[in-house]
Amino acid sequence: MQDQYRKNVGIVVFRQDLKVLMCARADQDGFQWQFPQGGIDENENFIDAARRELQEETGIVSIEYIACLPRPLRYDFPAKILSGFQQKGSPYRGQEQRWVLFYFTGQDSEINFCTNPEEIEFKSFEWVDISEAPKRIVSFKRKIYKKVAEFFKKEIQRQE
Repeated sequence: MQDQYRKNVGIVVFRQDLKVLMCARADQDGFQWQFPQGGIDENENFIDAARRELQEETGIVSIEYIACLPRPLRYDFPAKILSGFQQKGSPYRGQEQRWVLFYFTGQDSEINFCTNPEEIEFKSFEWVDISEAPKRIVSFKRKIYKKVAEFFKKEIQRQE
């Protein structure tokens, strides 16, 4: 059962004004917002994976590690998405995510979605209050985002 879930890391980045980074997916029409996320390579520490994925997807490297959720969170893909993945040969029914919180020490000019032009993940970004994140995410990830926002909101407020 464990291996039916893709090992993944979710990344929350906040800045001095305590706003968090949300990015709009490049592969969707309109603006479908989410936090950066990505796979954890075999034998890779999830915090290292978070740093790597954040750099690959957003260009961000000016960060300080703050915290992580103590346990991974899982979600199942909706039937339509699962069917598409299965047609491509994916064995996964969902994702098991480790969540990491970083403080952004850089400037917005550091954000660059074209670090890997063959795999552009995002097309836009906004800085929002963390309580907004669950309202912006697709419905099948909403429960996860509520848990993440609740846990990390306390960590972010400690930085004031």
